[in-house]
Amino acid sequence: MQRPPIRVLSVIPPMTQLNTPYPSTAYLTGFLRSRGFAAQQEDIALALVLELFSPSGLQAIRKSIDTQPPGKRSPLISGFVEQFDRYLATITPAIAFLQGRDPSIGHRIAGRNFLPEGPRFEPLDVYVDDEGGDPLAWAFGALGVQDRARHFATLYLNDLADVLREAADSRFEFVRYAESLAQSQPSFEPLARALAAAPTLVDSTLKNLTISAVDRNKPNLVLVSVPFPGSVYAAFRIAQTIKAHDPSIVIALGGGYVNTELRELKEARVFDYFDYVTLDDGEQPIIALLEHLDGKRPRLNLVRTFARVDGKVRYFNTGEADVPFAEVGTPTWDGLPLDRYLSLLDMLNPMHRLWSDGRWNKLTVAHGCYWKKCSFCDVSLDYIGRYDGAPAELLVDRIEEIIAETGQTGFHFVDEAAPPKALKALADELQKRNRAISWWGNIRFEKSFTPELCNQLADSGCIAISGGLEVASDRLLTLMKKGVSVDQVARVTRSFSEAGILVHAYLMYGFPTQTVQDTVDALEYVRQLFAAGCIQSGFFHRFACTVHSPVGKNPAEYGIKLKALPPITFGSNDVEFIDPSGVDHNILGKALNKALYNYMHGIGLDANVRSWFDIKVPKTTVPRDFIARALARR
Repeated sequence: MQRPPIRVLSVIPPMTQLNTPYPSTAYLTGFLRSRGFAAQQEDIALALVLELFSPSGLQAIRKSIDTQPPGKRSPLISGFVEQFDRYLATITPAIAFLQGRDPSIGHRIAGRNFLPEGPRFEPLDVYVDDEGGDPLAWAFGALGVQDRARHFATLYLNDLADVLREAADSRFEFVRYAESLAQSQPSFEPLARALAAAPTLVDSTLKNLTISAVDRNKPNLVLVSVPFPGSVYAAFRIAQTIKAHDPSIVIALGGGYVNTELRELKEARVFDYFDYVTLDDGEQPIIALLEHLDGKRPRLNLVRTFARVDGKVRYFNTGEADVPFAEVGTPTWDGLPLDRYLSLLDMLNPMHRLWSDGRWNKLTVAHGCYWKKCSFCDVSLDYIGRYDGAPAELLVDRIEEIIAETGQTGFHFVDEAAPPKALKALADELQKRNRAISWWGNIRFEKSFTPELCNQLADSGCIAISGGLEVASDRLLTLMKKGVSVDQVARVTRSFSEAGILVHAYLMYGFPTQTVQDTVDALEYVRQLFAAGCIQSGFFHRFACTVHSPVGKNPAEYGIKLKALPPITFGSNDVEFIDPSGVDHNILGKALNKALYNYMHGIGLDANVRSWFDIKVPKTTVPRDFIARALARR
């Protein structure tokens, strides 16, 4: 008797991003359809937000609040209750505006007499224009009505998220939802306790949305992709709901979080929720799993897949080659409500604005990283270490297919670092076909990004790039094996900036052996780069040692000692270490971020970098004209 065809449903669990679909399901759905499988996808993360922040969702929040004695309500909750009718009247038009479906209401929102204002609006009061002008314009530059309105609508939505967090679910976040339950968590126990607890309003809403998605698509196999620790809890809740609703449905877990944190999985209770857990790129493991479910492949021949056998976790891997990048097919957004995503406005960081604003089609130029040497990076893992490209002609074919499907010409190339040669070939092909798009992505500040190439990339549609300057210290860049120098970065970033391309620098502090002097000098380099117009955006993050990086694998080479890890049965990624330098990087980090915020807004570029620190720090050893001299040598 012939088996019925397997129907596959890929889901995006809460919370990832709100302005555009996270691409994992689009990749898998496009790939599976290219191989003839019946594949659908749903963004349950977006559905959850739209349900919670709706008239019925606000009424449910209010019902939760009404169970609390009025005398024990916080000012935040009291303010929400006092303005409840106003929130109820404005939530639908505010959401429609953020979705781009009703731009005309922006005029009322921009006037600040339409939306109720909670604590998130209070920082606006600190912006002062001494000459009596517009305080917001003083802080952020001239904003059009639409941008101003989206800024206010974003603050409004964040106010409501704060209310939801306090009234119904303390773990709720738009991005990092219940992150602490899963990030580098050696034991499954905290997550197990949370999953066994009485459901919150968010949990109940997620349950109803999950059942609706399953009933609508009627899958035999559900694929749940978790890119971040902040989507793990909801992913398990989704699986829990499906198992209770229809135990016959097979559920598989994969994604970036699994690839980095669950490689040592031993916890059998995970398989109370998921039947299979797959590592690395999903295409070949899923094909193998589908063949297994169809009776064409024994379980022993699964690919990079965990399963529970006789109560214990087993790992199956035949070692089959991955599907070549050129053969993975074109991502599809069919089934995702592209007109319902929310364009939020981040006013503080130009690059973060791109992340949160606009409908970006996410596409990969090549799999993995062509450099794969940086000592802080997970270079031992497949998503970094296996580099695999595709011809420019094929990439532009995919771009044109996606445009035809979505109607959107904006692309975010989500590579670890797109190679200069590949980007030049892509630009050549876009120009040859006279195809107008806008695109941005991540690169390395290679010297091969000449002024000529940067101008060509701009002409092909490049609007922004981001790259790692990291510690901005030649000594530490060498230790990191970055393969770049500060003066090289200066010349490359200036070439991009002169071509009209926004430049964002990834910056790092707290790398092994980094001294206070290194930190002060790094900030001086950054100051000069901003002052010279080389970079316009940046973000400082604290170095974290991972077990998969060269630092984690060879700590003595970097002058540190790793702290002992507890027994690992669930997640393992970040590992604490002892740095004999004894520097308090937390204090230094506050100064770095304060300085960077001001630099991005053109403030304090002539000030001595020591003025940003609350503690006594040494003078910089960097000449004040270092970057100017580096630029003159090009």
